Amino acid sequence: MTMPVVKGAAYILVHTPDMITHYGTTCTLEHETNPNSEFLKKVPEFVRSFEEVVKYAPNQAYIGSILPDELSNIPKPWYKNPIENAKAEGKMGELVTQEEFYLVMKQSDAFDLVMLEKGFLAAEKAKAAATRPFYTEAELAKLKEGYEAEEIEKKVQEGAEPLFSGGKLVGCVKAAHEKDKNLTAHIMVENLVVKASGIIALKNLIYRNNIPADSIEYVIECSEEACGDMNQRGGGNFAKAICEIAGATGATGSDTRGFCAAPTHALIQAAALVKSGVYKSVAIVAGGATAKLGMNARDHVNKGLPVLEDCLGGFAVLVTEDDGVSPVLRTDVVGRHTVGTGSSPQAVMESLITKPLDKVGLKITDVDKYSVEMQNPEITEPAGAGDVPLANFKMIAALGAKRGDIDKTAMPSFIKEHGMPGFAPTQGHIPSGVPFVGSAREMIMAGQIERAMIVGKGSLFLGRMTNQFDGVSIVMEKNHGKTEAAATVSKEEIKGMVAEAMKDFASFLLERK
Repeated sequence: MTMPVVKGAAYILVHTPDMITHYGTTCTLEHETNPNSEFLKKVPEFVRSFEEVVKYAPNQAYIGSILPDELSNIPKPWYKNPIENAKAEGKMGELVTQEEFYLVMKQSDAFDLVMLEKGFLAAEKAKAAATRPFYTEAELAKLKEGYEAEEIEKKVQEGAEPLFSGGKLVGCVKAAHEKDKNLTAHIMVENLVVKASGIIALKNLIYRNNIPADSIEYVIECSEEACGDMNQRGGGNFAKAICEIAGATGATGSDTRGFCAAPTHALIQAAALVKSGVYKSVAIVAGGATAKLGMNARDHVNKGLPVLEDCLGGFAVLVTEDDGVSPVLRTDVVGRHTVGTGSSPQAVMESLITKPLDKVGLKITDVDKYSVEMQNPEITEPAGAGDVPLANFKMIAALGAKRGDIDKTAMPSFIKEHGMPGFAPTQGHIPSGVPFVGSAREMIMAGQIERAMIVGKGSLFLGRMTNQFDGVSIVMEKNHGKTEAAATVSKEEIKGMVAEAMKDFASFLLERK
């Protein structure tokens, strides 16, 4: 068996200002219940420009331009202290405009459901051809001419979901079936968004890590959405749909669902598949969720903050056989919240943190960095949810003090050294553990840290099938070079050994006579 390693990671954000009010649940529910509300009238005034989103420090940490720890050196509130020299492209990913994203949605459209206005489509195709290395001439050539504005307006009047750019109607998404509630125009928008953002994430992984696209053998898609029809709601398969457009023609794949914890489940599954030898190269991918756009917008607007949940999040991580260099995924250090664990914070943390460490004789202090629910506190605190990462780090520090791994007086320094500021968008599945995988890989390979623990936590009770909680964790650590495989014995050697054994046995029988 080979040790699985993290070969590369990519992170993308798609700025979708017009989608906030049309597809985020907070605003869409307000439209249904109180269409003339003051909140809906105010929202457009609090939506940021693409330039502001690029300069926002947590976004720069997410795409790998700065390490998460560097956020501690930037004064808060971060939205008032932009990084002036920031760029849309980072070491591990990029920020994408809403307009380019519509182009990828059309590229993702296998059933002619997306209609884009003729002039808009032509302009975006020309821009992509001139400035974007991700799109080949062949890919752009498949995007045929768009539609007249009048045709799009008519379809919207008939029930298609609109696509706006700067408040102007530039396209729409049609329903995929007249009667199937699982194929409505709204659900098709949600699914196409997941697919398109997943494609951008996987393309970033391939492009930025110089990975042959056809070398990826399996893909696990782990977002929070689910595609299917009335006969198999949530049947999938986003994974293969994403591979088809991203160029991973040598891959098969499937979808994994587990609310917020799904990406860490997927990371463990990928590691297991590679270690077992079933596949040599496994990617985990997740696109963004439109429902989470502007989720806390009411609190942000009421308190005079910009609507900070204005981006779709996506990521892709590649797990391969041991290359002797990339950080190893320790499949023997896996934490799991079992059915019998319970839901108390202490029980949850013990199952995810201390039990797997105890199994291999590690202390809490032996893990240099913990990545647990890395939500940006600037988003959650105004809504009354507090600083989620900090709360987790406090609990880990308390467990360390209780066990004697650290002195109680050392808890604040432990939190600062072994934790980090939250920096991920509140896209449900996106913050939980995986945003740090790329930075952890970079820090481990640079010798800054030896070991990191990636923790995914989830709320299964949201599906109303159980009141249970969920969570898993896995450790990443420095690669000390390929472990030499145990010496193997050739067929000829085996034949010789058998012949020798038979000869000895015959001699034994003769002696007994």
